[in-house]
Amino acid sequence: MASARDFIGPYQILRMIRSGNTTTVFEAMQTGGGSDRVALKVLLDRFKKDRSKIDELRHEANVGKNLKHQNVITIFEFSNRYALPFISMQLFNARNLKQELREKPDRLGANIEEIIIRCAEGLSHLHSQGWIHCDVKPDNFLVDERANVKLIDFSIAKKAKTGISAFLSRTRVLQGTRSYMAPEQIRRKAVTPATDIYGLGCVIFEMLAGKPPFTGVSPDEVLNKHLRAPLPSIQAANRAVSDNFAHLLGQMLSKNPEKRPKSFDSFLTAYKTMNNRIYRAGMRPSYSED
Repeated sequence: MASARDFIGPYQILRMIRSGNTTTVFEAMQTGGGSDRVALKVLLDRFKKDRSKIDELRHEANVGKNLKHQNVITIFEFSNRYALPFISMQLFNARNLKQELREKPDRLGANIEEIIIRCAEGLSHLHSQGWIHCDVKPDNFLVDERANVKLIDFSIAKKAKTGISAFLSRTRVLQGTRSYMAPEQIRRKAVTPATDIYGLGCVIFEMLAGKPPFTGVSPDEVLNKHLRAPLPSIQAANRAVSDNFAHLLGQMLSKNPEKRPKSFDSFLTAYKTMNNRIYRAGMRPSYSED
Protein backbone atom coordinates (compact mmCIF):
# COMPACT_ATOMS: atom_id res chain seq x y z
CA MET A 1 0.00 0.00 0.00
CA ALA A 2 1.22 3.51 -0.78
CA SER A 3 2.35 5.62 2.17
CA ALA A 4 3.98 8.98 2.87
CA ARG A 5 7.18 9.57 0.85
CA ASP A 6 6.14 6.92 -1.69
CA PHE A 7 5.74 7.81 -5.35
CA ILE A 8 2.99 6.79 -7.75
CA GLY A 9 4.15 7.79 -11.19
CA PRO A 10 4.94 11.52 -11.12
CA TYR A 11 3.21 12.07 -7.76
CA GLN A 12 4.83 12.05 -4.35
CA ILE A 13 2.46 10.87 -1.61
CA LEU A 14 2.41 13.35 1.29
CA ARG A 15 -0.29 12.03 3.61
CA MET A 16 -3.40 9.88 3.73
CA ILE A 17 -6.68 11.80 3.76
CA ARG A 18 -9.14 8.91 4.10
CA SER A 19 -9.42 5.23 3.28
CA GLY A 20 -12.36 3.20 2.03
CA ASN A 21 -13.15 -0.39 1.10
CA THR A 22 -11.51 -0.24 -2.33
CA THR A 23 -9.59 3.03 -2.52
CA THR A 24 -7.47 5.39 -0.44
CA VAL A 25 -7.33 9.15 -0.98
CA PHE A 26 -3.95 10.82 -0.49
CA GLU A 27 -2.66 14.34 -0.61
CA ALA A 28 0.11 14.34 -3.21
CA MET A 29 2.41 16.66 -5.10
CA GLN A 30 3.49 16.32 -8.71
CA THR A 31 7.27 16.24 -8.95
CA GLY A 32 8.96 18.57 -11.37
CA GLY A 33 5.74 20.35 -12.18
CA GLY A 34 5.40 23.08 -9.56
CA SER A 35 4.22 23.00 -5.98
CA ASP A 36 0.47 22.54 -6.53
CA ARG A 37 -0.98 19.71 -4.50
CA VAL A 38 -3.72 17.33 -5.56
CA ALA A 39 -5.82 14.56 -4.12
CA LEU A 40 -5.06 11.09 -5.49
CA LYS A 41 -7.78 8.46 -5.27
CA VAL A 42 -5.80 5.22 -5.50
CA LEU A 43 -7.00 1.63 -5.76
CA LEU A 44 -5.92 -0.56 -2.87
CA ASP A 45 -3.11 -2.94 -3.78
CA ARG A 46 -5.37 -6.01 -3.71
CA PHE A 47 -7.59 -4.45 -6.39
CA LYS A 48 -4.87 -3.12 -8.70
CA LYS A 49 -5.60 -5.80 -11.31
CA ASP A 50 -9.34 -6.07 -10.68
CA ARG A 51 -10.86 -5.06 -14.01
CA SER A 52 -14.23 -4.05 -12.55
CA LYS A 53 -12.63 -1.77 -9.93
CA ILE A 54 -10.30 -0.23 -12.51
CA ASP A 55 -13.26 0.41 -14.82
CA GLU A 56 -15.17 1.99 -11.93
CA LEU A 57 -12.30 4.39 -11.28
CA ARG A 58 -11.99 5.18 -14.99
CA HIS A 59 -15.75 5.78 -15.16
CA GLU A 60 -15.58 8.24 -12.26
CA ALA A 61 -12.89 10.19 -14.10
CA ASN A 62 -14.87 10.16 -17.35
CA VAL A 63 -17.94 11.52 -15.59
CA GLY A 64 -16.02 14.15 -13.65
CA LYS A 65 -13.65 15.45 -16.32
CA ASN A 66 -16.31 17.69 -17.92
CA LEU A 67 -17.84 18.96 -14.68
CA LYS A 68 -16.83 22.58 -14.08
CA HIS A 69 -18.68 24.05 -11.11
CA GLN A 70 -17.68 25.63 -7.83
CA ASN A 71 -19.72 23.05 -5.88
CA VAL A 72 -18.32 20.00 -7.69
CA ILE A 73 -14.84 18.54 -7.24
CA THR A 74 -12.58 18.99 -10.27
CA ILE A 75 -11.08 15.80 -11.71
CA PHE A 76 -7.86 16.05 -13.70
CA GLU A 77 -6.95 12.59 -14.98
CA PHE A 78 -7.20 8.82 -14.70
CA SER A 79 -4.04 6.73 -14.99
CA ASN A 80 -3.38 3.01 -15.08
CA ARG A 81 0.23 3.32 -16.24
CA TYR A 82 1.95 2.99 -12.88
CA ALA A 83 2.04 0.66 -9.88
CA LEU A 84 -1.50 1.49 -8.79
CA PRO A 85 -4.44 2.87 -10.82
CA PHE A 86 -5.54 6.33 -9.66
CA ILE A 87 -7.42 9.48 -10.47
CA SER A 88 -6.01 12.90 -9.61
CA MET A 89 -8.37 15.63 -8.55
CA GLN A 90 -8.64 19.00 -6.87
CA LEU A 91 -7.42 19.02 -3.29
CA PHE A 92 -10.17 20.39 -1.06
CA ASN A 93 -9.16 20.29 2.58
CA ALA A 94 -12.46 19.61 4.30
CA ARG A 95 -14.34 16.87 6.06
CA ASN A 96 -17.38 15.25 4.59
CA LEU A 97 -20.89 16.10 5.70
CA LYS A 98 -21.25 12.84 7.63
CA GLN A 99 -18.20 13.73 9.74
CA GLU A 100 -19.59 17.22 10.31
CA LEU A 101 -22.91 15.76 11.44
CA ARG A 102 -21.10 13.59 13.98
CA GLU A 103 -18.49 16.01 15.23
CA LYS A 104 -19.57 19.62 14.54
CA PRO A 105 -23.39 19.67 14.36
CA ASP A 106 -23.59 23.22 15.79
CA ARG A 107 -21.36 24.64 13.06
CA LEU A 108 -23.34 22.71 10.49
CA GLY A 109 -26.61 24.06 11.85
CA ALA A 110 -25.39 27.65 11.62
CA ASN A 111 -24.66 27.24 7.90
CA ILE A 112 -27.37 24.81 6.90
CA GLU A 113 -29.24 27.15 4.53
CA GLU A 114 -26.16 27.84 2.38
CA ILE A 115 -25.03 24.21 2.53
CA ILE A 116 -28.38 23.02 1.16
CA ILE A 117 -28.21 25.54 -1.69
CA ARG A 118 -24.67 24.52 -2.62
CA CYS A 119 -25.41 20.80 -2.47
CA ALA A 120 -28.39 21.30 -4.77
CA GLU A 121 -26.43 23.53 -7.15
CA GLY A 122 -23.67 20.95 -7.48
CA LEU A 123 -26.16 18.21 -8.28
CA SER A 124 -28.00 20.49 -10.69
CA HIS A 125 -24.76 20.98 -12.64
CA LEU A 126 -24.19 17.22 -12.74
CA HIS A 127 -27.70 16.76 -14.16
CA SER A 128 -27.13 19.50 -16.74
CA GLN A 129 -24.29 17.35 -18.10
CA GLY A 130 -26.61 14.36 -18.47
CA TRP A 131 -25.58 12.36 -15.41
CA ILE A 132 -27.43 11.02 -12.35
CA HIS A 133 -25.22 10.66 -9.27
CA CYS A 134 -27.05 7.61 -7.79
CA ASP A 135 -25.23 7.78 -4.44
CA VAL A 136 -26.27 11.08 -2.86
CA LYS A 137 -25.36 10.83 0.83
CA PRO A 138 -23.58 12.97 3.45
CA ASP A 139 -20.29 11.15 2.81
CA ASN A 140 -20.24 12.47 -0.76
CA PHE A 141 -20.31 16.18 0.08
CA LEU A 142 -17.16 17.86 1.38
CA VAL A 143 -17.92 20.93 3.51
CA ASP A 144 -15.34 23.38 4.86
CA GLU A 145 -15.57 25.85 7.74
CA ARG A 146 -17.00 28.55 5.47
CA ALA A 147 -19.78 26.25 4.23
CA ASN A 148 -18.15 25.78 0.82
CA VAL A 149 -19.31 22.48 -0.67
CA LYS A 150 -17.84 20.00 -3.15
CA LEU A 151 -19.84 17.09 -4.56
CA ILE A 152 -17.60 14.01 -4.92
CA ASP A 153 -17.59 10.34 -6.01
CA PHE A 154 -19.11 9.65 -9.42
CA SER A 155 -18.17 5.96 -9.44
CA ILE A 156 -21.73 4.67 -9.95
CA ALA A 157 -23.17 7.69 -11.79
CA LYS A 158 -25.41 6.78 -14.71
CA LYS A 159 -26.35 8.54 -17.92
CA ALA A 160 -29.84 9.97 -17.77
CA LYS A 161 -32.26 8.20 -20.09
CA THR A 162 -35.48 9.49 -21.55
CA GLY A 163 -38.45 8.17 -23.47
CA ILE A 164 -38.84 4.45 -24.12
CA SER A 165 -35.25 3.69 -23.09
CA ALA A 166 -35.99 5.01 -19.61
CA PHE A 167 -39.21 3.00 -19.43
CA LEU A 168 -37.45 -0.23 -20.39
CA SER A 169 -34.27 0.34 -18.42
CA ARG A 170 -33.58 -1.86 -15.43
CA THR A 171 -30.44 -2.22 -13.30
CA ARG A 172 -29.18 -5.73 -12.75
CA VAL A 173 -27.26 -4.95 -9.55
CA LEU A 174 -28.59 -2.86 -6.66
CA GLN A 175 -26.20 0.09 -6.27
CA GLY A 176 -26.22 2.93 -3.81
CA THR A 177 -26.37 3.40 -0.04
CA ARG A 178 -29.46 1.96 1.59
CA SER A 179 -30.25 4.85 3.94
CA TYR A 180 -30.51 7.25 0.99
CA MET A 181 -31.94 5.18 -1.87
CA ALA A 182 -35.06 6.19 -3.73
CA PRO A 183 -37.85 3.60 -4.15
CA GLU A 184 -37.33 3.36 -7.92
CA GLN A 185 -33.63 2.73 -7.35
CA ILE A 186 -34.43 -0.08 -4.92
CA ARG A 187 -36.78 -1.60 -7.51
CA ARG A 188 -33.91 -1.38 -10.05
CA LYS A 189 -35.93 0.86 -12.35
CA ALA A 190 -34.44 3.68 -14.42
CA VAL A 191 -32.86 6.45 -12.37
CA THR A 192 -33.75 10.06 -13.14
CA PRO A 193 -32.97 13.48 -11.62
CA ALA A 194 -35.80 12.71 -9.18
CA THR A 195 -33.68 9.87 -7.78
CA ASP A 196 -30.99 12.30 -6.66
CA ILE A 197 -33.65 14.71 -5.37
CA TYR A 198 -34.88 11.94 -3.07
CA GLY A 199 -31.29 11.27 -1.97
CA LEU A 200 -30.71 14.92 -1.10
CA GLY A 201 -34.03 14.92 0.74
CA CYS A 202 -32.70 12.11 2.92
CA VAL A 203 -29.50 14.09 3.53
CA ILE A 204 -31.42 17.23 4.49
CA PHE A 205 -33.68 15.21 6.79
CA GLU A 206 -30.57 13.85 8.54
CA MET A 207 -29.09 17.34 8.85
CA LEU A 208 -32.26 18.53 10.58
CA ALA A 209 -33.17 15.44 12.60
CA GLY A 210 -29.77 13.96 13.39
CA LYS A 211 -30.60 10.71 11.60
CA PRO A 212 -31.87 9.61 8.17
CA PRO A 213 -35.64 9.37 7.66
CA PHE A 214 -35.60 5.57 7.68
CA THR A 215 -33.53 3.33 9.93
CA GLY A 216 -33.79 -0.34 10.83
CA VAL A 217 -32.08 -3.32 12.39
CA SER A 218 -31.25 -4.81 8.99
CA PRO A 219 -30.53 -3.52 5.48
CA ASP A 220 -33.71 -5.15 4.19
CA GLU A 221 -35.81 -3.38 6.82
CA VAL A 222 -34.39 -0.01 5.75
CA LEU A 223 -35.12 -0.73 2.08
CA ASN A 224 -38.65 -1.86 2.89
CA LYS A 225 -39.30 1.39 4.78
CA HIS A 226 -38.17 3.44 1.78
CA LEU A 227 -40.68 1.49 -0.29
CA ARG A 228 -43.66 1.36 2.05
CA ALA A 229 -43.35 3.23 5.36
CA PRO A 230 -44.87 6.70 5.76
CA LEU A 231 -42.34 9.51 6.04
CA PRO A 232 -41.67 10.44 9.70
CA SER A 233 -42.49 14.01 10.66
CA ILE A 234 -39.44 16.25 10.45
CA GLN A 235 -41.17 18.66 12.82
CA ALA A 236 -41.50 15.93 15.44
CA ALA A 237 -37.72 15.52 15.29
CA ASN A 238 -36.95 19.24 15.06
CA ARG A 239 -39.69 21.57 16.29
CA ALA A 240 -38.06 24.65 14.74
CA VAL A 241 -38.63 23.51 11.14
CA SER A 242 -41.19 25.70 9.36
CA ASP A 243 -44.39 24.34 7.85
CA ASN A 244 -43.36 25.47 4.37
CA PHE A 245 -40.02 23.73 4.49
CA ALA A 246 -41.51 20.57 6.01
CA HIS A 247 -43.90 20.49 3.03
CA LEU A 248 -41.08 20.97 0.50
CA LEU A 249 -38.99 18.28 2.16
CA GLY A 250 -41.99 15.96 2.07
CA GLN A 251 -42.24 16.51 -1.68
CA MET A 252 -38.55 15.65 -2.12
CA LEU A 253 -39.14 12.42 -0.23
CA SER A 254 -42.29 11.35 -2.04
CA LYS A 255 -42.24 7.68 -2.94
CA ASN A 256 -43.63 8.65 -6.34
CA PRO A 257 -40.84 10.37 -8.33
CA GLU A 258 -43.41 12.35 -10.34
CA LYS A 259 -44.52 14.12 -7.16
CA ARG A 260 -41.03 15.35 -6.31
CA PRO A 261 -39.74 18.73 -7.55
CA LYS A 262 -39.16 18.49 -11.31
CA SER A 263 -35.51 19.46 -11.01
CA PHE A 264 -33.02 20.91 -8.57
CA ASP A 265 -33.58 24.29 -10.20
CA SER A 266 -37.29 24.13 -9.36
CA PHE A 267 -36.43 23.00 -5.82
CA LEU A 268 -34.04 25.94 -5.44
CA THR A 269 -36.63 28.39 -6.76
CA ALA A 270 -39.17 27.20 -4.19
CA TYR A 271 -36.58 27.12 -1.43
CA LYS A 272 -35.16 30.59 -2.06
CA THR A 273 -38.58 32.25 -2.18
CA MET A 274 -39.69 31.00 1.25
CA ASN A 275 -40.04 33.67 3.92
CA ASN A 276 -38.41 31.57 6.64
CA ARG A 277 -36.52 29.06 4.55
CA ILE A 278 -36.03 26.30 7.08
CA TYR A 279 -36.84 27.49 10.56
CA ARG A 280 -39.88 29.21 12.00
CA ALA A 281 -39.38 32.93 12.59
CA GLY A 282 -37.50 33.58 15.81
CA MET A 283 -36.89 29.90 16.54
CA ARG A 284 -33.59 28.08 16.85
CA PRO A 285 -33.08 24.38 16.07
CA SER A 286 -34.59 22.20 18.78
CA TYR A 287 -34.22 18.44 18.51
CA SER A 288 -36.56 15.86 19.95
CA GLU A 289 -34.99 13.51 22.48
CA ASP A 290 -36.96 10.55 21.14
